[in-house]
Amino acid sequence: MIVKAANWDSMNDVKAAFSNATVLNGERARFEIAGGKFRLIVAFKFGRSKIAFVKFVGTHAEYDAVDALTVSQF
Repeated sequence: MIVKAANWDSMNDVKAAFSNATVLNGERARFEIAGGKFRLIVAFKFGRSKIAFVKFVGTHAEYDAVDALTVSQF
């Protein structure tokens, strides 16, 4: 619900909402989920559309095997 209600315009806004997120670049961030057992990569489209695209969900080992800046699992 946090993301659905958000009105983010930049990665700074995402980081302010989720201080533990790791900003990867101007559109992607990495999140630790399920108590740190998994990693989630999300690509954000800011501006008018304000969309969050899930790009990857996997274990730390699976994450280590992908390029976080280009992966598009879904």
